[in-house]
Amino acid sequence: MTPTPAHSRSTAPAWSPWRTVVAFGLVSLAADMVYEGMRAVAGPFLGSLGASALTVGLVTGAGEAAALLLRLASGPWADRRQRHWQLTVAGYALTAVCVPLLALAPLLGVAGVAVAATLILLERVGKAVRSPAKSALLARMAVTTGRGRGFAVHKALDQVGAFAGPLLLSGVAAVTGVLWPGLALLALPGALSLLLLGQLRRRVPSVAQPAPEDAVSAPEPRRRSTARRWAALLGGDLPPAFHLLSLAVACATAGLMTFGVISFRFVQAGLVPVAAAPLVYAAAMAVEAVAALATGWLFDRFGGRVLLVVPLVVATVPPLVFAPTLSPVLIGVALWGAATGIQDSTVKAYVADLVPSSRRSTAYGVFAAVQGIGALTGGVLAGALATRHPALLASGVAGLQVVSLLLLLRTLRSGG
Repeated sequence: MTPTPAHSRSTAPAWSPWRTVVAFGLVSLAADMVYEGMRAVAGPFLGSLGASALTVGLVTGAGEAAALLLRLASGPWADRRQRHWQLTVAGYALTAVCVPLLALAPLLGVAGVAVAATLILLERVGKAVRSPAKSALLARMAVTTGRGRGFAVHKALDQVGAFAGPLLLSGVAAVTGVLWPGLALLALPGALSLLLLGQLRRRVPSVAQPAPEDAVSAPEPRRRSTARRWAALLGGDLPPAFHLLSLAVACATAGLMTFGVISFRFVQAGLVPVAAAPLVYAAAMAVEAVAALATGWLFDRFGGRVLLVVPLVVATVPPLVFAPTLSPVLIGVALWGAATGIQDSTVKAYVADLVPSSRRSTAYGVFAAVQGIGALTGGVLAGALATRHPALLASGVAGLQVVSLLLLLRTLRSGG
């Protein structure tokens, strides 16, 4: 018999589904102030330490890839060991610690770039550790709220932090003229996110309890051959529509450059001062929140068809963000935020609809690993071409989005 988790034995009453969704959003709000504040200035910060455009592309692309690829291990681990809460807490703790430590990098001389790159990568590892488990918890609690709306509300609250963190960095940079003091201040919302998470854990049931829609599903076999275990780890038992969706989103992600590359380019071109780069990012996060809410509501009404807009939006970003004047750049950043918001919320709701609850952490891990390959490819591609060959980069992104759109259409035919 599986022992009852300690937090399930707590005398504290469980929260309602909507209150739980909002609580998750508040945890993410505080944590997003930390890591989105860092991501808003990652490109200019690395540049101030002496990094080249290619180095910025490699570090930020590898960071996004790590945040996605490593979920291939953390997702199945959460499902097998029922360690959803432990992995969620550990992942948030890595973010809360690594980002403020970036403030030390300018003091380290020639080692500053290497230390900053390592801390950025470690923060992204924290994202990989927590995300599948957290998404599985949220997907279970959003059954009665509507998954599209549940993920959308969570994402909208999440984006309040993504807006506030860059604003904090921008204000501190405007006052001090440097970026490191703002990074140090991010220790405060990091600590708050861990305190909120501790309270949330006491009030939310474990995903070990079967979700209503899977109550009659057959249990998985207790023993598997080595080949079957590897196949399960890689999602071999998951529906074909899930794998098609993963490939489609990977192609879209490969075309969706990191903000580190975008901001490095517009700061280098003299279109936006370093202190204002976080403001541009904050605006993108506001657009991201609105896009997540809108598509989440539409998803619950119309299903996966709403995702067909993503490749169309992504294809328009490079020609705009690499324009020689500020107005099209800002429009391109807004569209970048909209595409990112849909991929971070509504796509996750669609994954939850395509796979059984007992395999959701694994599915989120496999999905993110495939998406991570796209992120790494896109980061290297953008870093290599953004400065001298923006037209070639725009053409490559457009081609990837055609493939993404065709795969999404195939997914809709397969998965309904």
